[in-house]
Amino acid sequence: MNRRFLFAILIVFGADALVYADQPLAPATIVIFNKDAPDSVALARFYAQQRGIQRDHLVGLACSFDEEIGRDEYDVTIANPLREIFEKRNWWTLRTTDGKKTVTATTIRFVAVIKGVPLKVRPTATPYPGDEPGTGPINTRNEASVDSELSVLGYFSPRISGLVVNPYFQSYRAITEFEDPALLLVGRLDAPTVGTVRRMITDAIAAEKNGLWGRGYVDAAHNTAPGFEIGDKWMADIQQQLRKTGIPVVFEDTPAIFPSGYPMSDCALYYGWYSSGISGPFMQVDFRFAQGAVAVHIHSYSATSLRDPGANWVGPLLARGATASLGNVYEPYLQLTTHLDIFNDRLLHGFTFAESACMATLGLSWMNVAVGDPLYRPYASWMQIDSARDSGRSASVWKMYHDFAVKNSSLPPADYRLQMRQVALRTRNGPMIEDLGLIEMQEGNFVTATNYFQTARGCYSKRDDIMRAVLEEADGWIKQKKPKRALELVRSTLRIVPDTPAAPLLRQIEQEIIAPPPPPVPPTASPTAP
Repeated sequence: MNRRFLFAILIVFGADALVYADQPLAPATIVIFNKDAPDSVALARFYAQQRGIQRDHLVGLACSFDEEIGRDEYDVTIANPLREIFEKRNWWTLRTTDGKKTVTATTIRFVAVIKGVPLKVRPTATPYPGDEPGTGPINTRNEASVDSELSVLGYFSPRISGLVVNPYFQSYRAITEFEDPALLLVGRLDAPTVGTVRRMITDAIAAEKNGLWGRGYVDAAHNTAPGFEIGDKWMADIQQQLRKTGIPVVFEDTPAIFPSGYPMSDCALYYGWYSSGISGPFMQVDFRFAQGAVAVHIHSYSATSLRDPGANWVGPLLARGATASLGNVYEPYLQLTTHLDIFNDRLLHGFTFAESACMATLGLSWMNVAVGDPLYRPYASWMQIDSARDSGRSASVWKMYHDFAVKNSSLPPADYRLQMRQVALRTRNGPMIEDLGLIEMQEGNFVTATNYFQTARGCYSKRDDIMRAVLEEADGWIKQKKPKRALELVRSTLRIVPDTPAAPLLRQIEQEIIAPPPPPVPPTASPTAP
């Protein structure tokens, strides 16, 4: 690796990332499964074998197979047995003061919870010994995800109401270097089917080896209501993070979500909000995420169950090929949902899925759940790029864009854009050219953007890529106030591929050009109450 390229990687990713990417994490990981559920036992063994986790780090619990359990059942079948095992196997070093136990050292930092272990602890109205309920919408709540409760298992706290402020929130250090030994990072290997869980495990390992390549699709809600604008800020920041590291991104910033039929090809990363259940392009029969994809949709009950491939968001996203997702088992409130901008940033910097999720979550003993291999590092391979070996024509279009972004990250924006244009056009890199067009569209340079989209669709060979470029180009013509050019493009495309899943979107554009909707009627003054 040449020095200039190594220096660029250190600038973008940080000096610690290269060292951390090679650290073995299996010795610091335990696997928790339901020993009364054969599928759970088999999955635990499979995961341990794939990750090289020792058999004495597999922990079988005699617990319910139900997704929701009560607080007493959680204590008796999960929390108390686990604390005993941690002590018996000397995973914790404890100090007891005035009858209270404190973890002073630990050998375990990661917990993989396997399908078959309960998902959530229902609220209880029964007084709980030692609990101190407060007031307000947060401090009166005592329900939680099992996984979030496990993260604070070592705190030995009797309080179940409210949340525990996460000491790891916004951290930028590996958990193995973090000073709080009681904190556990939990990831759940769970999905609607056993086959999906096995695929999640193998896809994570394959993506670590080969790289997670593809586009990011970011769907903002354009919700300006008080308290909701933070979600759109996360999405806008993610868009910038992806482009900075050379991941092409399609950014949807209208109140509507990506529509049904939208050509969402090569989806490696998806972040969206706000719909109650799986919808849009994910409903296409042939839709599949890229191998290793991370997909998250913000909704209060996105992970209320993981067993139905058609309900909510997390289960369906995994069933459609995603490798990891984040969700909530009960209402978390938006500010206490995992902060997706932090989560995405940490993933891009080579941290594990569990570290990235915990670094981005303000409260523990709460509603959040991270579903995926806790050790998964989707961008670990970026820490080991060999520019001499991988550069040139043999590099994929995705890797070419990423390598360009890393090598040229220190250039002024104008010079960076100029160099990007030259490289993209010379190599006919469709994703880079399309990304240039999307950047120009956001900046209001519609003529330049439309030219890029025309060039991009000429570079593509896959139907969905061409259809997306056509939709973007048609939008560019409309914004230039040249609807006839858009109409010609749409109609010529429909003559060639009348049955494409994107055809309804093209016909919608055609209809709106032929018979544009009437302008909105100005609101009249509301009557005052007598």
